[in-house]
Amino acid sequence: MSSKFLILVAEDDENDAFILQRAFDKAGILDPVQIVRDGQQAMDYLSGANQYADRSIYPMPGLAIFDIKMPRKDGFEALQWVRRQHHLDQLPVMMLSSSAELCDIEKAYKLGANAYMVKRPQINEFCIALKGACHFWKETSGATELPPI
Repeated sequence: MSSKFLILVAEDDENDAFILQRAFDKAGILDPVQIVRDGQQAMDYLSGANQYADRSIYPMPGLAIFDIKMPRKDGFEALQWVRRQHHLDQLPVMMLSSSAELCDIEKAYKLGANAYMVKRPQINEFCIALKGACHFWKETSGATELPPI
């Protein structure tokens, strides 16, 4: 993959977005990260709609990470939309949630998630898991599933 590998994150909670950005930094993930605040903004970004029309400023990501519980469109709705878009069918999507509920994990995979990661309170554990996941998607072209984390 090129050095322009972009990670799109849909996360509505500013504190979680800040912690996630710190986790990327701590894990040594130097790829650019674009954070949007809900599933609708993720869909707009991925379709190049509205403020995201200029692909020189808002390039297509190599990985999308969606929180589940967000306003307007939640992570499940955004994931379902992504999987219906022919031009996005190879985009890896990882769900990131504080929920470890089996029903949420099963729903994510049924809708086409490539991975599901539970937000961990221990930053070191979370950084290790995040680094492994991002490295996997960056280095593996055409992969469809991430080993469980």
